[in-house]
Amino acid sequence: EMQLRESGGGLVQPGGSLRLSCAASGGSFRSVMMVWARQLPGKGLEWVSSISAPGGTTSYADSVTGRFTASRDNAKNMLYLQMNNLKPEDTAMYYCAPGGDYTKKGQGTQVTVSA
Repeated sequence: EMQLRESGGGLVQPGGSLRLSCAASGGSFRSVMMVWARQLPGKGLEWVSSISAPGGTTSYADSVTGRFTASRDNAKNMLYLQMNNLKPEDTAMYYCAPGGDYTKKGQGTQVTVSA
């Protein structure tokens, strides 16, 4: 079974950038569509982005389109989320999950956008 570990979060000022990483072990990472999701304080999980198994097709929530870019390196079993022009409303715990199955997400990485 695939296990996931997110990293790369932190405190950043509005307008700043962060690159999140998701390391996968076990399972068949390279054959699975992957999802980034986030949980805002006091709210449920919110889908952020999806990327196809080969990595050639991506989709984004309207709130992050044009600012976030998902990518993956199947040779390294790694998933990434480049986040630019961050806004305070992007503050959340960020997770990666295989095929949109949030029951299999990692432990998450906290992103805080604040001046």
